[in-house]
Amino acid sequence: MITEIHTERYTIRGRSLGGMYTGLHVPELDALFDAGTVLRSGCAARNLFLSHAHVDHIGALPALLGQRGLTGVQQPLRVFAPTEVAVELNDALAGFGRLHRWPLEVEAIGMRPGDEHKVRADMWVRAFQTFHPVPALGFQFFRRVQKLREEYKGLPGHEIGQLRKSGADIFDVAEHLELAYATDTLPEVLRHTPSIMRSRVAIIECTFLDERKPLSKARAGCHIHLDELLKYAPEFENEALVLMHFSQLYKPAEVREILAARLPPELHARTHPLAPEAGPWWD
Repeated sequence: MITEIHTERYTIRGRSLGGMYTGLHVPELDALFDAGTVLRSGCAARNLFLSHAHVDHIGALPALLGQRGLTGVQQPLRVFAPTEVAVELNDALAGFGRLHRWPLEVEAIGMRPGDEHKVRADMWVRAFQTFHPVPALGFQFFRRVQKLREEYKGLPGHEIGQLRKSGADIFDVAEHLELAYATDTLPEVLRHTPSIMRSRVAIIECTFLDERKPLSKARAGCHIHLDELLKYAPEFENEALVLMHFSQLYKPAEVREILAARLPPELHARTHPLAPEAGPWWD
């Protein structure tokens, strides 16, 4: 069942269930995140950001490409992925293309931790390291804006204009952190990339929520347990924290109950579970 979350600036639409499927669409970024399930509303998106190549995160990619063809999308899908995945992606799709009797191809863009790519005139994406048994990445979206240096503030506009024309370096560049996506990872990702917790919106996995899965087993599978996420609670500055990739151990209603009981009230007020409001995980 698709869940839709509205934050002040971004819409997060999708579904995610640990080990089964993960696929999200953020229309304001023209971006899909992982392709373990096909989202009809996002099949025309320009960009797909693949965290890693486990089947529950990539298995629906051929179906996504097929839907794009049916709806007449001409532009190839740009797929940002770990370099190790990107180099093999079109080879992997070639077999499906032969079965389909139509080529299934993407524009694969490999990234390593720290790599940046401009995705539109006012937006960049930076890859960061996540911690999983296979090549895996998270993605940080940010805007770069110019800020007048302190020593030039207060000058009349015409003087600032003259300085700019002369080529004087009067601006600093600041990054506005917009959205971060991290899934299938140990919680160390938050210490390794603390900017996740300063982004306007953070989308993070929280696969296990209580004693039904011991912390040791959560770590063995390289997933985040709420017990460990709670240690970072005071550091989350996000306007909205979206938690996802919950285990099938929990019904959607239980997810909401556990988060309400265990998260600090101030953080809970900013937290949105990517889980159906009612009923089961799927129809």
